[in-house]
Amino acid sequence: MVRFHNNKKGIRILAIAESFQKQDRKSILAGIVMRRDLVVDGIIYADTIVGGNDGTNKVLSMIDSLGRTDINCVLLGGLIISLFNIISGKHINEITGIPVIAISYRRSSGLKSSIHGMPQYQKIKDYLKLEERKPLRLWTGKTIYVRHWGLEFSDASNLLNSLVIQGAKPEPLRVATLAARAYRNYSR
Repeated sequence: MVRFHNNKKGIRILAIAESFQKQDRKSILAGIVMRRDLVVDGIIYADTIVGGNDGTNKVLSMIDSLGRTDINCVLLGGLIISLFNIISGKHINEITGIPVIAISYRRSSGLKSSIHGMPQYQKIKDYLKLEERKPLRLWTGKTIYVRHWGLEFSDASNLLNSLVIQGAKPEPLRVATLAARAYRNYSR
């Protein structure tokens, strides 16, 4: 079931961002539900194990815990979080039927050299399954790098451009990042 309708005014995005430091055992995930008109419509928190393998399941749990049927897209602030805790956007889309977009802000050759030094073979396999990122030039002139599942690149581009007020970070991710950092700093 496709829930993404790019022309819909009341589209709701669940943006998920994290906050952690290398010495932390857990990373804080903050999820912000935001309408396309930039009104915050919900918030949820979870945590993941730094260096663990629970990122995908935690995102799925956050979606489930919200208990909402009006989420039109999940927007992730990256797929490799908290020291190689790899999130599968494809799996999230397959399980929920909700389109997923993951973005990063820098061009890089990837993490293959870093991750190959890790003792956990599964992390290498998970990393190598990630699709290539596509560059997207925003209306602001900034370029971000996008992976997407359950929607066309043109729909992802239109949505992301509608959510950027300035710079490169879509507003739902900016707010989710602030919420994750505030919660982490408060709970230390």
